[in-house]
Amino acid sequence: MSFSKISQIISLSQDKQIPFWQVILEDDLHENNYSKDYSFSKMEKMLDAMIQADKDYSPELRSHSGLAGGEGAKLEAFRKQENRLIGTFLTLVMEKAVKMGESNACMKRIVAAPTAGSCGVIPAVLLAYFEYKKPDKEKIIQALYVAAGIGQVIANTASISGAEGGCQAEIGSASSMASGALTFLEGGTNEQIATAAALAMKNMLGLTCDPVAGLVEVPCIKRNVAGAVNAITSSQMAMAGITSAITADEVFESMERIGNLIPPCLKETSQEGLAITPSAQAVVERMSAES
Repeated sequence: MSFSKISQIISLSQDKQIPFWQVILEDDLHENNYSKDYSFSKMEKMLDAMIQADKDYSPELRSHSGLAGGEGAKLEAFRKQENRLIGTFLTLVMEKAVKMGESNACMKRIVAAPTAGSCGVIPAVLLAYFEYKKPDKEKIIQALYVAAGIGQVIANTASISGAEGGCQAEIGSASSMASGALTFLEGGTNEQIATAAALAMKNMLGLTCDPVAGLVEVPCIKRNVAGAVNAITSSQMAMAGITSAITADEVFESMERIGNLIPPCLKETSQEGLAITPSAQAVVERMSAES
């Protein structure tokens, strides 16, 4: 089975009396003929790669374009200040999101989650949670299965490609996946997981993909921060008992329609939006002169 609706996952969870994450695990075992240990080890390797990518961040690195690098270190320094308006956990999430996005731009090893352009959202939320609340590592791996299930539904219903659906398909998908995973970690019910995923995506609907110079750097890296913070606030609303007036499945169906309506010039072609501003064109001219 390849899930195309969150309601399918919840229904199986209720019928089998198993948690959300285990429905995804069992589907992985069935689809790929894996053993449970093998599937778990693969997911653990992804988590370990995220952890290592975070550790390997270097503030000295700069991308070839010169647009990315060093700003993760600024957020790290900001996190250590005492006069911050926001708390340590949220600042840590922001820091990790930028660091992961910069590592991607600087050709370091990252995990596409679900894409390279959105690689900072899920790691930022889950690694910050891992450090801050210190749950068992197995719990974080289970949360990754929750994220994977939500991502599979989005991919089957709409898209996870910016070229096909706009940035809502990349940062939006990652934010929705991270929000559901975080809600699971916080002890949320299946319905709260679905609500968090829906709320997160609703906030990202219609987001354009208009990268400067065709690179996954501007505005992409800082959008990872927005996606990660959006995931947290959406999860917290769900945990507070707030529900979405539109179901998660209907949100993802709307996402597909909206993606089809976004013109090609705003879907990774760099033909409109931020990509054609004077500032962006100056970058393109500089890069052309240097090549």
